[in-house]
Amino acid sequence: MKIIVTAGGTGGHIYPALAIINKFLEHDKNTEVLYIGTHNRMEKEIVPKSNIPYEAIEIYGLSKTNIIRDIKNVFLIRKAYKKCLNIMKNFKPDVVIGVGGYVTYPVLKAAKKLNIKTFIHEQNTIPGKANLAISKYADVVGVSFDASKDKFKNSNIKFTGNPCGENAKSMENYDKTKLGFTKDKKLIVVVAGSLGSKTINNSMKNFIANCGNENYEVLYITGNGLYNDFVNNLDIPSNVKVLPYFDNLPRILKSADCLVTRAGASTISEIIALHIPSILIPSPYVANNHQFFNAKALEDKKACLMIEEKDLNEELLKSKIDIIMNDIKTKTIIKDSLKKLDNINSSETIYQIIKDMVNNNGI
Repeated sequence: MKIIVTAGGTGGHIYPALAIINKFLEHDKNTEVLYIGTHNRMEKEIVPKSNIPYEAIEIYGLSKTNIIRDIKNVFLIRKAYKKCLNIMKNFKPDVVIGVGGYVTYPVLKAAKKLNIKTFIHEQNTIPGKANLAISKYADVVGVSFDASKDKFKNSNIKFTGNPCGENAKSMENYDKTKLGFTKDKKLIVVVAGSLGSKTINNSMKNFIANCGNENYEVLYITGNGLYNDFVNNLDIPSNVKVLPYFDNLPRILKSADCLVTRAGASTISEIIALHIPSILIPSPYVANNHQFFNAKALEDKKACLMIEEKDLNEELLKSKIDIIMNDIKTKTIIKDSLKKLDNINSSETIYQIIKDMVNNNGI
């Protein structure tokens, strides 16, 4: 089979796309893959490192304030659309797969023009603007949350889950003693995404300074740009380790008893896959407040605890952590709820849907 995959902008789009590609190659190592992404976002660096052929198009997200850039972008979208038409005429894909980000719009539109089968995947409960716009071109829409189904004006919507969870399961467990932790104490991991969060950092400073007598250990990941400011003049207890970044986070999460984090789609899928009791602090700064709805979807299933950022303080955070670390009944309910949600092999499900779609079997 020949497939074109497009996704961009953030890891939340790129890593599910790579998981889908890996599943196709697992089934057939002769699958021909072409990835279409932006010329200047992170997929341009990540995808070629996986030895996947890459085509770049110049396109930017729409701005609410930069009218001149938006006018320029209208022409760039048309240019990208024409380039995608030529790419597809030469590559002749059996299917085009969109996994989110504004780069997908001209790619899926070109596929529709050429009557090529299309599939899009949505990671969040509240769909992104690009996926909403191109869903009308899709033969099938795959969603990570049941709550997303009624957001699309498309009659062929399938619940698929998020492929990132399977990547987390396949990673090798990281030996926490390499970070100076002990084998017998419980571990709390706190992370606010690769960039970190000043708000969460501010709440964590007092928490860390006052948790030296607790019977658990804490790994706090500040985000690369915020590390120096965070550790400056901070008295860090011996049961706490502070790092700016941790590569392939699921490796250490496999040793964690509690995770405090944001509520991005990839993070949610990893929490479900690894059955980690979590305290979610959704970012209020994302489009359509989608992280809140991601977290709410888990909270409604009794699969996490949630703190809204506006309510975040040291005392509330400490109380939630104490519940997960000390209340066996609550922790058991959360883990059991996560196990119930972890009932789908997402990449395999997506592969089978696309295979059937291409073969015109019941799609």
